[in-house]
Amino acid sequence: MDKHFKYKFDDLFNPTLNALKNLGGSGAVSEIEEEVARLLNLTEEATNEIHRESTTKLTYRLAWSRNYLKRYGLLENSSRGIWALTEEGQRTTEVNKEEVKRSVIKKDREESLSKKTEGKESTELQGTTEELEEFTWQSKLIDTIKSIEPDQFERLCQRILRELGFVNVEVTGKTNDGGIDGKGMIRLGGILSFHVVFQAKRYQGSVSSSIIRDFRGAMSGRAEKGLIMTTGSFTREAKKEAQRDGAIPIDLIDGNDFAEKLKELRLGVIVELVEEVKIKPDWFKNI
Repeated sequence: MDKHFKYKFDDLFNPTLNALKNLGGSGAVSEIEEEVARLLNLTEEATNEIHRESTTKLTYRLAWSRNYLKRYGLLENSSRGIWALTEEGQRTTEVNKEEVKRSVIKKDREESLSKKTEGKESTELQGTTEELEEFTWQSKLIDTIKSIEPDQFERLCQRILRELGFVNVEVTGKTNDGGIDGKGMIRLGGILSFHVVFQAKRYQGSVSSSIIRDFRGAMSGRAEKGLIMTTGSFTREAKKEAQRDGAIPIDLIDGNDFAEKLKELRLGVIVELVEEVKIKPDWFKNI
């Protein structure tokens, strides 16, 4: 089996459609990714091959694939991270990838000409989803995080956890404590308290399942919950190990999640919104 991820974004059109059909017509990005990996019988190495920073080739190319299928009218994303087959998508069993690309490029050219006529600036691809645009700013933000000093990174992690509702957050600063970089407490509803230990690493590449196992061993008897934050990504096996049945569950925050949290909390990030609301009458007719 090939260890490298050899599929281009257009090779993933039909696997994406099949994955969504298998998932009952809708699914989270992570579910679609896992189902496509299963359908293509991908190796662990191929699934984990990095495109850039914390994004794998599978994740990045699937995002482009979904974008094209959305522009082609077969997919819609009603809320963050959830994709669904449209009525046309449910009727479609297979697509011709060249036809999809031709149709989407033609649509983009027409929209581009229309915007130029209206005196607006033209963009290279009119219909890029928010998801694809995120990869650009997330990569820039992760690069910035990687450039700060180690003690600044520790303080940043401490600040994020405090903003997320943790109290008594301490950073140990030790590197020989089984991977534990700090601890804190989270209180649910002002009543239930959980001791949490965390690891925060500026990884280049993917965190493996062995790191999850070592961390779980170190936290045993010291905390009820574990959290690992990284500027990189987690391998497929690491994700499975983190939520393995019968073991203490460990929550994972990868580089893209890390960037998203900073954006949500407005820490070092300014968000300028230009909102345009369009009504889709046909959507309501087909509900």
